[in-house]
Amino acid sequence: QVQLVESGGGLVQTGGSLKLSCAPSGLIFGNYAMGWFRQAPGKEREFVSAISYSGRSTNYADSVKGRFTISRDNAKNTVYLQMNSLKPEDTAVYYCAAGEYYSSRYYRQEEYAYWGQGTQVTVSS
Repeated sequence: QVQLVESGGGLVQTGGSLKLSCAPSGLIFGNYAMGWFRQAPGKEREFVSAISYSGRSTNYADSVKGRFTISRDNAKNTVYLQMNSLKPEDTAVYYCAAGEYYSSRYYRQEEYAYWGQGTQVTVSS
């Protein structure tokens, strides 16, 4: 049974930082591309960032580029999302996702077969 467990969310002030972690189990971590998505209240879930199997290729939504950094440690079966210079508009539930392929469609939710339960990030103004 595949499970993805996110951690690291919380309440932070504008300009602050948080680091999210996601530790999948039940799959061979190094064989999966990983992604982070988020859903703000009243909005659809949107792409945040993605990373290839090895970690050599990464992609970001324009809204987080230069502020967020995705990384992975295949030895620890963990993917991270370092979030700096947080803004109130970053407030959302953040989801970790795993997909078998890392393609040009990395931003599409349909590319990911497994999802975590989400972790809340709240940025106060």
